[in-house]
Amino acid sequence: MKTLLDIIAIPKDDPIAFTFFTGYMAMLAASVFFFVERSSVEGKWKLSMLVSGLITGIAAVHYYYMRDYYLSTGENPTALRYIDWTLTVPLMCVEFYLLTKAAGATKSLLWKLIFASVWMLVTGYIGEAFTDGSTGHSVLWGLLSTLGYLYVLYTAWLGEVAQLAAKSGDATVVKGIRTLAWFVLVGWAIYPIGYMCMPGGWLNTFLGWQSSNVDLFYNIADAINKIGFGLVVYSIAVSSKK
Repeated sequence: MKTLLDIIAIPKDDPIAFTFFTGYMAMLAASVFFFVERSSVEGKWKLSMLVSGLITGIAAVHYYYMRDYYLSTGENPTALRYIDWTLTVPLMCVEFYLLTKAAGATKSLLWKLIFASVWMLVTGYIGEAFTDGSTGHSVLWGLLSTLGYLYVLYTAWLGEVAQLAAKSGDATVVKGIRTLAWFVLVGWAIYPIGYMCMPGGWLNTFLGWQSSNVDLFYNIADAINKIGFGLVVYSIAVSSKK
């Protein structure tokens, strides 16, 4: 009896399909962990733990469907991936607000972070999904997307989030925010690299880098970034001073 993999002629050892499945399982397990551990942390951190569980939970659901899409078509599930990011990345930015709320973070900061992250993703999706293969289209929308990314990066490293963390007087919060800022700087760097491998992107046009295996790197980066974000929040919750 033929399996689905035989029918659509995708190798059974396809590393992209494997990382879709392991990403799904890892983020599902992380969600269970965050939801269970939420009951063991101090009250002021419970909402942060809930958000961490939602981030990995939403991603796990999308990875389940993205794997099916990839196995059925052999193509990048671009729309599904951006839907996932548009839900989970703003929630990751919400964590910055929640972790510094006790030090005076305002709703204005929260909405600015959400707007910047949504702007980054919507413009990135337009640049990637509606590309005509020209470098001009890719660069224009890539630069617009970068504006949102730079705002989040600046706020986490030098701006209001970093200043509020220092104001909190809690060394654990300061260290945790800095670790999350490193995730934004280094961990999120894989996404613009993948974007530039698409037709019309700089890496594709000038270096010949192809997008055929970009899902492999996206899947690994997603698991590290989303689960890692949650683990840093958990570390803050169990280690910060009362």
